[in-house]
Amino acid sequence: MALRNASSVKEFILLGLTQQPELQLPLFFLFLGIYVVSMVGNLGLTVLIVLNPHLHTPMYYFLFNLSFTDLCYSSVIIPRMLVGFVKQNIISHAECMTQLFFFAFFVIDECYILTAMAYDRYAAICKPLLYQVTMSHQVCLLMTMGVYMMGFAGAMSHIVCMLRLTFCDGNIINHYVCDIHPLLKLSCTSTSINELVVFIVVGVNVIVPSLTLFVSYTLILSNILSMHSAEGRSKAFSTCGSHMIAVSLFFGAAAFMYLKPSSASVDEDKVSTIFYTILGPMLNPFIYSIRNKDVHIALRKTLTKGGLPK
Repeated sequence: MALRNASSVKEFILLGLTQQPELQLPLFFLFLGIYVVSMVGNLGLTVLIVLNPHLHTPMYYFLFNLSFTDLCYSSVIIPRMLVGFVKQNIISHAECMTQLFFFAFFVIDECYILTAMAYDRYAAICKPLLYQVTMSHQVCLLMTMGVYMMGFAGAMSHIVCMLRLTFCDGNIINHYVCDIHPLLKLSCTSTSINELVVFIVVGVNVIVPSLTLFVSYTLILSNILSMHSAEGRSKAFSTCGSHMIAVSLFFGAAAFMYLKPSSASVDEDKVSTIFYTILGPMLNPFIYSIRNKDVHIALRKTLTKGGLPK
């Protein structure tokens, strides 16, 4: 049933991940667990970086921003998703547009934070003598401002185009999030401008970071292979390995989701969205900390200080 005035839908129904009743409760607890792990991991990493002065370097500055983004990102997606497992998930038009804005904002932020982290690794490995100048506090601050400005510009582009549409043929979104493609399928007005904006915004925010990442890692790999010290090569590979895993997970799923024909199945959309909206934010703190000696040392110091009697 579409709840509408004379011209447009006022509420949407999010169908969620699946319509099979026997899966609703197990999936609720699964994604609740993922959300808790994601919150604890990302919040723990941000607090650890803030509390430990030896982590106040450009690398961990960007990792702090990545964890903060993932923290917010998960909170935009998962709580509303969990509602759909226990009852009919009705969302107002205004709430849907708000969720879409922050969804797009944090997706684009993540693209450019990962790109900034790759540039930081390039500067550290390929230009170590100029690293302090190349990645000064002012440069890091400007890069971060650029990250959030790109996120805001991209999200606003999508929202402005979405608000010009009229939804009058239905209000059921076959997804667990107010994403662009499912909403476009409900519009009873032309979506050609929206599709062009999606192609341009997504293309720019995938291709530009991807090219930057490719160039950075080509130069990094060339530099590593020219090192004479096996220990130096091993250390360089371990510093970049975590980042490459996170980049592959995020950009692979995002590109599969958006740079494909609109005729692709909805189930494929839902699965690929899970990888970069839910699993990525949960895994990133572990990807960056499991083999990271600096994080291990910081964690031990923090726990030791917390355990000391006053």
